[in-house]
Amino acid sequence: MVTTRRGQPDAHDITCRQAVALMTDYLDGVLGPDDHALMEAHLAECESCAEHLRQIRITVTVTGRIRDEDLDPAAREDLMALYRRWRHAWDL
Repeated sequence: MVTTRRGQPDAHDITCRQAVALMTDYLDGVLGPDDHALMEAHLAECESCAEHLRQIRITVTVTGRIRDEDLDPAAREDLMALYRRWRHAWDL
């Protein structure tokens, strides 16, 4: 849970790094009300995070239609390597 000093959430109460770390839970609808409000405030003000969330939603929609057997083994490994680099870059 992310905490804020003020009563009303503000876009700057959480960093982009914190917002990215909360995005999966946000998309899954499992954030508590305080964290959900923080995410909503941040996304309303941060174009970069809003775009990142939009790209995740598109990716989930597209990849939800792809089965393991649809991927060439080399393509699968490339995607996994990309994911590992992304996680490492964000220190997740």
